[in-house]
Amino acid sequence: MAIPISYRFAAALVPAILLVSACSGEPEPTRAEKEAAAKVPGAPPGAVDDVKVANATASNVEEKSELMEFAYSYPLEAAQIPRLAEWLDSDRATKRDALIAESRRDQALAKKEGFPYRAHSHLQKWQRVTNTPRFLSLSSEIDTYTGGAHGMTNFDTLIWDRNTGEKRAPLDLFTSGAAFDAAIRDDFCAAIKRAKAAKGMQPADEESDSVFAKCPPASAQTVWLGSSDGRHLDRLTIAIAPYEIGAYAEGDYRINVPVTAKLVAVVKPDYARDFRAGR
Repeated sequence: MAIPISYRFAAALVPAILLVSACSGEPEPTRAEKEAAAKVPGAPPGAVDDVKVANATASNVEEKSELMEFAYSYPLEAAQIPRLAEWLDSDRATKRDALIAESRRDQALAKKEGFPYRAHSHLQKWQRVTNTPRFLSLSSEIDTYTGGAHGMTNFDTLIWDRNTGEKRAPLDLFTSGAAFDAAIRDDFCAAIKRAKAAKGMQPADEESDSVFAKCPPASAQTVWLGSSDGRHLDRLTIAIAPYEIGAYAEGDYRINVPVTAKLVAVVKPDYARDFRAGR
């Protein structure tokens, strides 16, 4: 026969477990035991998430073999948001499975064709860009190798909206990609020319036939939103992978663009108060 458990009793159950173990000298309950206690009927809403947050740690998974090398990490701030941590863990599993499948396919082909197989890799690291009262902004650098002459660097981005409990892309905060591009185009293109000059590269004339002559739309690159005061989004970086605006030898670019009143004007109304123009 099931015994009904009152909300008040359930609310005290998790701390009671800890108190009893502390007073009795018994080992502290495991994380699984704490989560099980938080799931009993009548437990306070969010009790399981509270346990997960209290026990959260930064995640860093690494694996290396003759077949492949895999690494995927994310910071403590992301681990402390259970739904975001679940998404990141799922993304990690998806990336690992894809790497293993591709590596096994290419290894079998190499054996069949009689040429050496070079271990493939996927190395991805999520880092905090900023952590405001509303948003956790993360950037990711991804280094991959699939057996060719060289590896490749790519980027990723995400923002966690605490108000809605949802993962968003930075561009979701603006009225449209076209409006975002128009608001920063002049500053963005000028900054690319300066960045190329700093690397000793001569920017191509936009009227030339070079595939790298045109300034690309910023919305087609990776957008990272940051903060200088820990409250407002007032910093913007556009990450550009190799081959996008220059030869592979040029490497990647991280282009800092000012957050202007013109840009803030194309932020969606729901997010306007979370931005601040630098000029």
